[in-house]
Order: sequence, then structure tokens, then C-alpha cells
Amino acid sequence: MAVKKRPVSNRQKMINLMYVVLMAMLALNVSSDVLNGFSLVDQSLNRSTANATATNQQIYDAFEEQLKTNPKKVQEWYDKAQYVRQMSDSIYNFAEELKELIVRKSDGKDADVRNIRNREDLEAATSVMLAPGTGRGRELFESINSYRDRIVTMVTDSAQRRIIASNLSTEVPQNVRTLGKNWQEYMFESMPTAAAVTLLTKLQSDVRDAEGEVLHTLSSNIDVKDIRVNELNAYVIPSSQTVVQGGKFTAQILMAAVDTTNRPTIYIGGREIQSDRGIYETVCSKTGDFTLVGYIEMMNAQGELVRRDFEQKYTVVAPSATVSADLMNVLYAGYDNPMSVSVPGIAANQLQVTMSGGNLTAKGEGKFIAHPTQVGGEAVITVAAKTEGRVQEMGKFTFRVRKLPDPTAFIAYSDGQGGENRFKGGKLAKQVLMNTDALGAAVDDGLLNIPFRVTGFETVFYDNMGNAIPEVSNSAEFTQRQKNMFRSLGRGKRFFITQIRAIGPDGVERTLDGAMDVTIN
Repeated sequence: MAVKKRPVSNRQKMINLMYVVLMAMLALNVSSDVLNGFSLVDQSLNRSTANATATNQQIYDAFEEQLKTNPKKVQEWYDKAQYVRQMSDSIYNFAEELKELIVRKSDGKDADVRNIRNREDLEAATSVMLAPGTGRGRELFESINSYRDRIVTMVTDSAQRRIIASNLSTEVPQNVRTLGKNWQEYMFESMPTAAAVTLLTKLQSDVRDAEGEVLHTLSSNIDVKDIRVNELNAYVIPSSQTVVQGGKFTAQILMAAVDTTNRPTIYIGGREIQSDRGIYETVCSKTGDFTLVGYIEMMNAQGELVRRDFEQKYTVVAPSATVSADLMNVLYAGYDNPMSVSVPGIAANQLQVTMSGGNLTAKGEGKFIAHPTQVGGEAVITVAAKTEGRVQEMGKFTFRVRKLPDPTAFIAYSDGQGGENRFKGGKLAKQVLMNTDALGAAVDDGLLNIPFRVTGFETVFYDNMGNAIPEVSNSAEFTQRQKNMFRSLGRGKRFFITQIRAIGPDGVERTLDGAMDVTIN
């Protein structure tokens, strides 16, 4: 029975992580997006559970075949496998029954667990699981405990036992938020129908995974050398099909029913790889989709050379992290708003990004420029990804559209070391002022650095009698009369720059509030 015990897949790890995140989001606010998220997780869990069920069935079928070939040796492990199937199916079917009861309570007699209409219903799960006298929560609690205690005794690997026990744990976290609730109250009280169904689907997935671990343990007790095979195939077992740029793609390449005294010869790209265990590694320096292609050669029992071709697709993605700040979801109209879009585990060239309320221009490698149209409105960016041969929406992101803020005027001057300083008011050396030709303006608040073009301004000087002497410039440059006035100013004298007009990248001219107060130092 050539059955290889496999670690938890990256897909299963991602499903578990999505489940935890959605539970945390639920504690904050039950929105339609969160309920949609539970539906996505439930669908992923169902697919994962179906795959695990199919894999487990293959092992049961293999036990049936081996029982016919060698009943004396296989009978003990076959009986244990049937016991595992019986108790796993029992709790799996009980969870399915509870899902149907909850959905019928929520949607009525014509309810469909796969298509829940009243997903946000907070009463159905509470009624089915916690109603006095008829609630099934206590029965489920005891069933999980009984199943867990029996199943872990049949797994020999201590680390795997801990994982199964953790996945099937019924312990309630000891913190102030639990308010002394028991397990069933903590899990199902005021829980939306969609969330309650997802919790039970998660239980079913954990049951099938635990069942599979026990079956692999039982099958390992039958000596592979005693099993006759009539088919020999090549397999590639990658540690991950998605690799971060700079990391290593690792895969184990083997034949089914490998003979340790007769290792196969492995060829990648026409070249033999030197590995007595069939381990292939290559450094992934570029992002994108790749295919590992090769073949295996091995002598069979009749001395004939058997060849099997193989190929394995994998994706290399760039290191990425998404940081979201609730107070920064703003786009500016008339401005090239830079955007970065990424989905963990998905290459940038597999993303489809669209925008409503404006235009979106792709710049490559997950970079975009957003051009929102209506000030005061909203722009929605939708991200979808090509996965498993289909396009799946990964999320919608809403941004408020605002007018560009007014810039701050400044006098630019050199710091003497090749850098530029911006004087925005206060004391200024006369020499610096005389060496300055024009006035500048920009939005420069530490987050944005958006230049504006000054179209005009006014300087106001005061004579010895306190009379104001205005001088107007219709451009960004100081006029000759203004420079002459600068030249006549003594130390401690002051003047003001007011009525500053500037045009930003949005094409809107604005007159800036306030004035720049300049004192000659």
C-alpha cells in the first residue's frame, strides 16, 4: 500500500488562517462583507473536506484489496480502519444534521445549506444549539470530546497528536470576553447562521483530517514489500507551489512503490540530478509562473527500463505585506494617486484590478495610478485573481475622494551643501533673500509632496510712517521693484507676502489663506 504520510498543506493552513481572521472580524461588526467572507471560507472548507474524503476513500479501498491478498496480516489493521470510519462518519453526519437544522430554522423548510438566504440571522444557531431542554450544543460538546479522546490514541506521532487535539479542542479561552460561558455558549450564542454553519464545516474538515492521519498510521503497519502493484507512475511532491522571490522551490520526485535498493534516475530539463533521495532544489530569482518538467527512469523486476514523464507548475511571488490604516483611505481628485495591489500567494500578473468612480492605470508589478473623478464621492477598487482556472473576487476597497489640500508657500534656498531648504516664515538672512528669484508652493506634510505653480502674489512693506506699500507680481518671480525694496530693508525690518495664487496638478487655481511673515535677520 504505497501511501505517503503528508504534512498539512499550505491550502489547509490558509483556510485555517482565514477562519481565525473572520472570527476576529465577527467580534467587531457583522457586515455583509464579513458574512460573504464566511461563505467563501465555508466553500473552501467543503472543497478541502471533499478532497480529504476522497483521499481517505482511496486508503479504505487499498485496505479492501490487501485484505483479499493477505487477510492474515491485514485483518487487524483493516478492522481498526473500519472502526475509525464508523466513529468519524458518526460525528461528521451529526455536524451535517446540525447544519441543516440551523439553516432550516433560519430559512424555513426549503432551506439549502449550500445557499443560505438569512445568513445574518442571530437566533437560529442559538435556538438549535442552546434552547433549554432541546438544545443540541451539549451533545455536540460531548461527541467532540469522545471522538478526540479515542482518535488521538491511534496516532503514534506525538506532534500530530497535539495538532489533532488542538483542532478538536473544546476549551473556552480564559479571558474577560467569555464572561463565564461554557463551550457551546461561547461558540453558538448570538452567532449568525453563516458563521455557525462555517464552524460546523470546520469541525467536519478537522474530522476528515484526523481520520486521514490515523489511516496513514494504520497503513504504515503493512509492509509495502508485500504489496503487488500493477501500475508505476511518477509523482512530484513540492513543499509549496508558491514561492517568495529569493526563496527556494523544493520538490520531492519519486515513483510509486519505490524500492530503496533500486533508486530511480531523475532528469530535469534533460540533465540528470544528483540526489539519492529524489530532492530537487533551485533558487527562484524571478517572479512569475513556472513549470518543472522532466522524467524518471527505473528498472522493473523484468530488467526493463521504465520511463515516466512528469511536470509540476509553481508560482514565484515577490515578498509583500498589506498595511491598512482606517484614516488614510483617501484619494485626491486631479492627482496621480500611486497604488500598490497584492494578494499573498498570487503573482501580480494573475490579478485583475478595476476601479469605479475614476480611472486606474497599470504601471506593472502590482503598481497602479488612480485618477478619481468626483470630489466628495467615493472610488471603489475591486481586486480579483485567477486561481484554479477561474477568476475569483478577492476584495473591494472603498476610498473617499477629496480635493487636493491647499499648498504652503515657501522661499527655496540652498543649505550650502547641495541640499534645498524651504523658508515658510520667520527670520531670514538678507543675503539669502537677495539671492532668491521666485516663490514656490507645495503640499508637503510628511505624507504628500505635491508641487504647485505660483501664478502671482503681493508683497506688503511699511514705510517709517507705518503706511503700507504693496507691490504685485503676476508670476512666481519677484519683480525688480520688489527686489529693490528688499535691498533697502535693514536688520529687524519685516514685510509680508500675501494674496498668493497657485495652481496644482488638478488644474485648479486657488488663493492661499494667510500670509508669509518675513523678518530680516
